[in-house]
Amino acid sequence: NEAERGEDAIKAVGNMKIVEYEEDFEIEQGIRLKFTDAGHILGSAAVHLTITEEGKSTRITFSGDVGRYGDLLLKSPQQFDQADYILMESTYGDSLHKDLEPIENMLYEVINNTCNIKRGKVIIPAFSVGRTQELLYALNGLELKGKLPDVRYYVDSPLSSKATEILRNHPEVYNNGVKETLKVDHDIFGFKGLRFVETVEESKALNQDQRPCVIISASGMAEAGRVKHHIRNNISNQKNTILMVGYCEPSSLGGRLIAGQKVVDIFHDDYEVKAEVRSIKSMSAHGDYEDLLQFLSGQDPEKVKQLFLVHGEYEVQQNFASRLKEHGFKHVAIPEYHQEFELE
Repeated sequence: NEAERGEDAIKAVGNMKIVEYEEDFEIEQGIRLKFTDAGHILGSAAVHLTITEEGKSTRITFSGDVGRYGDLLLKSPQQFDQADYILMESTYGDSLHKDLEPIENMLYEVINNTCNIKRGKVIIPAFSVGRTQELLYALNGLELKGKLPDVRYYVDSPLSSKATEILRNHPEVYNNGVKETLKVDHDIFGFKGLRFVETVEESKALNQDQRPCVIISASGMAEAGRVKHHIRNNISNQKNTILMVGYCEPSSLGGRLIAGQKVVDIFHDDYEVKAEVRSIKSMSAHGDYEDLLQFLSGQDPEKVKQLFLVHGEYEVQQNFASRLKEHGFKHVAIPEYHQEFELE
């Protein structure tokens, strides 16, 4: 029942322990744990287990979500000690991302065209953790260059506000480029015209305000959250722009918009898509195949007994498996759900 679930949750919280990156932590006798920075979002980690039985140690690495080398904000993924077995994500195992550099220029072009020329609104669905902060950093970069369009900017997501504050308080995760920016601007996520929207009433009021503005709101695939309401209220006005800034599952509202559907279902009503739909495809927190290969570059392929590809579409995994074999990883498997493997 609900009371028991609540008690279980409280007990679980009591068992939580903070483990720092690269700390050698013993879970129990014969099982040791180490985390390394995966560079995906704040706090993301690859997991490394060393299991010792009868004097023999086996090292297993689970990559988790691997970030990008050259991320807008975060340090690059860390190299890790030699592993015997690796479970590796493969989301973009057959793709190369476009350069991150033009993001500021693309934001300027979309905002200037929509808000200053057409006098409309820009609606940006964005994940609360990671993507929203990257957008704020890029917009702040435009202000530092004197190019930020003079309109109102709203972050309409309580979770996004909290996540931004957390990232603001952890400069140790920033890459060198961000640290250089901090020397000339102490608030890398703040700029003229920016406001964080907290209450539902404030969010609803944005739909009544017809002045040009930029609204950044969760969720990133536009399937839930406040952004779905903003899209519903702005999608049938040709002055407006819906700007997608990350991967969208094809059946999601964001995916359907990117695919060019002319009529979309929102809250069980059909809406004609008259707003312009744009996409910045280079803003992904998942590494492409070059990033994934670089993540593995500290490994001796001859010593990796098996590499399992997970978290990816099958065709993508097949392509990435071929690349891995070209780089010397001889034993690459693509597991099916519930398939079991016996490790030596």
